[in-house]
Amino acid sequence: MQYKSTERLKITTFKLNALLSVTQAINQNLPVDELLNHYCKILQKDLNIGKVLIVKRNKERWECLIKAGYSEEICNKIDVERDLLPFTDITFITSSHHPALEGTDIVIPVYNNNIPLAYVLIGDIDEEGEGVSPTIKHLHFIQTLSNIIIVAIENIRLFEESLRQEALRKELELASKMQNMLIPDPASLPRREKIRFAAFYHPHMDVGGDYYDVLELGRDETGFCIADVSGKGISAALLMSNFQANLQALFSARVSLETLVTKLNDRVMKNAKGEKFVTLFVARYNEHSGELEYINAAHNPPLLYLTDQKKVLPLTQGCVGIGMLDEIPRIQKGNVSIKGRSKLLCFTDGLVELIDEKNIINAASQVETCLANDHPIEDNLRQIIEEFQIHSKNPRIFDDVTILGVEFS
Repeated sequence: MQYKSTERLKITTFKLNALLSVTQAINQNLPVDELLNHYCKILQKDLNIGKVLIVKRNKERWECLIKAGYSEEICNKIDVERDLLPFTDITFITSSHHPALEGTDIVIPVYNNNIPLAYVLIGDIDEEGEGVSPTIKHLHFIQTLSNIIIVAIENIRLFEESLRQEALRKELELASKMQNMLIPDPASLPRREKIRFAAFYHPHMDVGGDYYDVLELGRDETGFCIADVSGKGISAALLMSNFQANLQALFSARVSLETLVTKLNDRVMKNAKGEKFVTLFVARYNEHSGELEYINAAHNPPLLYLTDQKKVLPLTQGCVGIGMLDEIPRIQKGNVSIKGRSKLLCFTDGLVELIDEKNIINAASQVETCLANDHPIEDNLRQIIEEFQIHSKNPRIFDDVTILGVEFS
């Protein structure tokens, strides 16, 4: 009797010390590999358990953390959803009923917030020896130890993920600030005697693939454009930044719009390798002659409102998108003679392509209604922003929104 009491005390002390050492290892922020080695040592060397396998959920996939005593073949045969998800509590199994779990005696599920986090498979090579199997003798201790270790590893993963997310958030924040420096400030846009501009830029995410610009090309000439890179996010923003640099370097009073578009196409093909393209509307206005020349490269047709005629004209003449083809087969330049007060509204597809009950609808007619009046172009933009609720994160909007308004007088 005294011997049994001493043995129980010895085992209890061992378990408490083991849990204490594991807790200390966790508090010391030891790497995951060291925690797993510590865990294996307790089970295999101290408890004489021969086989230990742990599969753990990592986001949307399952990965093997430990396969001590198990062959690679067995690990590859296990399908978690088929072979392990049915187990919701500690279960003694036989290989005949679970051939994929060959060599396994017990499955220990580890749950966190009622979600399966991991499965511990135990194979006891000493179970044919004298006395009670070490797995059965220490089952609840193994379960407790497994829960502590696996939850600690999950917390480490979540912490590292949060650090990565925070680093990414800061990088995106910096990228957003840098990109905003490339987009002209609406307040700084030229205001000349016969032409003035208003603009609005709203990326759907931290960075976007939209772009607009206004360039004073000479005493009487002003160039302007609006562009949209296919796709979203950082890759679109990088191509947009490169596109902006090329357009500003190439656009001058001397270069024709056809030559400008051809050279831009060459640059985009070289940089994007055909994986992305740019839709572009680019125009040049001569205040002296009142002539507006433009090329629409697969962009949403800007709307020209002739105030005296109460008429809206879509500007559609142009070519395929920039970077769609190695060589643009045909470029058709458009020309409009501006007589009297007129307004031009350029916009990206994020403004007019909206989600309505999971269907995409076109809101171009609503935009046209906001333009077709005698109000100044600045008021038109404010009305559009308000009606489309762009600043309030309208769930119907799923892309970058950029608007460039031009008023001729």
